[in-house]
Amino acid sequence: MKAAYIENGHILVGDMTDPVPSAGQALVRTHSCGLCASEQHFLHAGQNVIDLSRQFGGPYAALDFTRPFVPGHEFVGEVIDYGPGSKRTVRPGRRVTSVPVMRSAGGHAVIGFSHECPGGWGELMLLDETALIEIPGDLDDDMAAMTEPLAVGLEHARRGRPTKDDTALVVGCGAIGLGVVAGLRLLGIAPIIAVDPHPGRREAAIAIGAEIAVDPAALSPYEPIPELGNRRANLVYECVGRPGLLPQMIAAVAFEARIVMGGYCMEPETFFVFAAQNKRLTIHFAAGEEQQDMELALRCIADGQIDVRPWLSRRIGLSGVADAVATMSGPLAPIRHVVDPRRW
Repeated sequence: MKAAYIENGHILVGDMTDPVPSAGQALVRTHSCGLCASEQHFLHAGQNVIDLSRQFGGPYAALDFTRPFVPGHEFVGEVIDYGPGSKRTVRPGRRVTSVPVMRSAGGHAVIGFSHECPGGWGELMLLDETALIEIPGDLDDDMAAMTEPLAVGLEHARRGRPTKDDTALVVGCGAIGLGVVAGLRLLGIAPIIAVDPHPGRREAAIAIGAEIAVDPAALSPYEPIPELGNRRANLVYECVGRPGLLPQMIAAVAFEARIVMGGYCMEPETFFVFAAQNKRLTIHFAAGEEQQDMELALRCIADGQIDVRPWLSRRIGLSGVADAVATMSGPLAPIRHVVDPRRW
């Protein structure tokens, strides 16, 4: 198959061996796959991610950074066939997405960060048939590919156990932060304060459900907000993954506030337990999405309840992946490019 792949910190394009499904695995032809910042991060810090997984336990421990692997975990594809002995849960020819985890055939791997389970930057993928979610027939491929990033935000939103009495603050308005705002809105939480230094991201947060969007250089989002009747956030979502944010939040939030750590920080973090104890803070650590989040995200995209069309930018072929990944950070970068690996 043709694929864009990472090898020794470089994105290359070429031929890779076609994956062969085992029992419980579906063979899928990729139609569309989002490009995520985690893949850009892997170009520069992939070996560190692998080493941390080996030290602390994690899903990337089996990855060899010197060997090629095909990324892509925000995908939509067409079922082609199944491995022998499979239940064949979705009929061939139908489009599907999935939680990007392979649990069948006695193994466990993150699709797109595995030598055995290539991701959506390639023409073919293997998916766990028990996790397949069928795409509605009239939903565009690129819109459907936003299911996974939206689902992560929905998971983070519910991880904070929000109630109608909460005032929520979402720090960072990339795809995950916007998904958190959308998830909180689905749960009936208001008001929602969004924080991002970039005007375009603040506008996106308002469009998807925040009452107010704050430039942190102009106003501390942790203090009482005059536009909201001096209400103060008591439920804070960290969606950046930058070292130093957690101790800043602990110092700034109110008594008995709750903090949800959604950003994926790979560096050590230092804070005073004393400070958190004195305020009786609760800190939740959010992770990836679950099946319920994927199903909810797809329903909300398909019925128009959550509009992810503003997230989408260019649709590219394999030859455009390296340039797209190189330019996906910064204030003017789009939320998502998508690749169609059937195109060069």
